[in-house]
Amino acid sequence: MMRLNEQARGVFIIAVTPFTDSGELDLPSTDRLVEFYLERGATGLTVLGMMGEAPKLTASESLTYVEHVIERVAGRVPVVAGASGAGLAPMAELARQMMQAGAAGVMVAPPSHLRSDDQLVNYYTQVGQAIGRDTPFVLQDFPLATSVQIPVQAIVRIVNDNPNCVMLKHEDWPGLEKISALRQAEAEGRMRRISILAGNGGLFLPEELGRGADGAMTGFGYPEMMAGVYAAHTAGDAEKAHDLFDAYLPLARYEQQPGLGLAIRKYVLARRGAISSSAIRLPGAKLSPADIGEIEHLIERQESRLQEMNR
Repeated sequence: MMRLNEQARGVFIIAVTPFTDSGELDLPSTDRLVEFYLERGATGLTVLGMMGEAPKLTASESLTYVEHVIERVAGRVPVVAGASGAGLAPMAELARQMMQAGAAGVMVAPPSHLRSDDQLVNYYTQVGQAIGRDTPFVLQDFPLATSVQIPVQAIVRIVNDNPNCVMLKHEDWPGLEKISALRQAEAEGRMRRISILAGNGGLFLPEELGRGADGAMTGFGYPEMMAGVYAAHTAGDAEKAHDLFDAYLPLARYEQQPGLGLAIRKYVLARRGAISSSAIRLPGAKLSPADIGEIEHLIERQESRLQEMNR
């Protein structure tokens, strides 16, 4: 069974959860979506993340979706499953079920009431014990969504205290100095090495890679952008990575609008044939005709820019 570890790198796409127009899980679209992501360079998938509408799924739907994705992936890449929740008992049960289904690890974000370093360290120690030391977990650092600031010194303590914490999903903003500080802590022997994958829709991916990130764990309607930027950076061609990134940046920026980003991403994915419907399970935002017109304009300009680059 594939297990997530500290050496993980590449592009772990945060998968959307496809629904039908009536709001039911769309498993046939899930199959197409998995292939779409893998064909465009994903080296891992993450399901039931914040952009996967996890809180809108029932417990049985969550497990059904995870099992279906893992079955479709068939061991080609690792699958990480979101397990964040208010209580440790349901989190541990869900993590156990997902790992039994073949997940490579689970991702856990901190609850919003945590404030001090000691509270954060104690919480993740409890998480590490509750899910079992054989279950690798990803520490999700996303203050814009969780309202929880996780300082570098707290991350160092969490990593050192929990052998099964193998990855940081870095979504602090601004957060480039945090990556540098964590890699410095590793270099000085104050923290063991972990994988660091960047989020925030890839908006800072070239710079994050330059600071020591191992890749990305996020979503975008054109996942091949992140795969291409990572491949160019890994090959030592930073300028090519930036040029490719620049071609997609206007649409990536547009997709990062708070409250509307998922609707934009699902519209683009449906437009590209990856899913049948752009439906968001209620409550959720709905695009206006003006929104759609702007998206289409950005895609047209993006395609023209890419054609110019490939000449």
